[in-house]
Amino acid sequence: MAIPEYPEFAPITLDMRDEMYPRLNLLADGISEFTFSNLYLFRHVYGYKVSRIPDQTLVLTGVKKGEPFFLTPCAVPDRDRLADLFRDHLYLKNLSESQSESRRVDLEHWGYRIEEDRDNFDYLYRREDLAELSGKAYHKKRNLVNAFLGTCSCEQRPLTKANVGDAVEVLDRWREAKGVEGDYAASRESLDLFRELGMRGAVYYADGRPAGYVLGEPISKARMFAVHFEKAVEGYKGIYQFINQAFAQTLPKYFRIVNREQDLGDEGLRQAKMTYRPFGFVKKYRVYRA
Repeated sequence: MAIPEYPEFAPITLDMRDEMYPRLNLLADGISEFTFSNLYLFRHVYGYKVSRIPDQTLVLTGVKKGEPFFLTPCAVPDRDRLADLFRDHLYLKNLSESQSESRRVDLEHWGYRIEEDRDNFDYLYRREDLAELSGKAYHKKRNLVNAFLGTCSCEQRPLTKANVGDAVEVLDRWREAKGVEGDYAASRESLDLFRELGMRGAVYYADGRPAGYVLGEPISKARMFAVHFEKAVEGYKGIYQFINQAFAQTLPKYFRIVNREQDLGDEGLRQAKMTYRPFGFVKKYRVYRA
């Protein structure tokens, strides 16, 4: 199905990947949401619909907590179309840092205000830092990895069609232990479609049993690798620290940066992400009517 031209919108479908993926893959800022995989997998969560403004940008609309918003990944639209979008939407979500810098004067002149969206900043790590965990800063992480390795025999295998069922088993056990749905639906579909979506990952085994998995994809012109999903079963101290390090060790060295997405304002998750010593963030902004 072809993407309709603005102002017409259509729900995101899998066969739109060939049209959307090249545009999104060329974006340099590295916003983790701006991949076809992420938008497609969370299409039901936010009710995403997509349109295109020729020679300008894709436009996506969605709803979060009852508030309608829109996304313009490739560029800020012209003044008239922007005003038109704001008639039916409360805010523009995930304005990139480069767009904020280049269009701030225009947006403010047109009567909009730009606000940092700290809860949605993506955390950036050097791949070698995660792979090596060297130095005093990572002492506790190394201890947790060693604790895991000391309790069982461990194995890492690339995610394939042959062992995807093992990852599904981990995901099902994760949901049962948590007692909540969380991102189960998107995680489950990502495993069903990982090859079609161009995603890659690994499955982890403890004493021969599936115990964890990770799944993500290259972004930002393959300069970064975004980890979208990381799940493990309960009962293994240090398993998440082990998965984090082991996966970073297997990533090709041309991925210099690992994007581990946002904390969504969860203070515990924020503290956990900060303990890995991010070297920077992918900053994101919201735009509102002034």
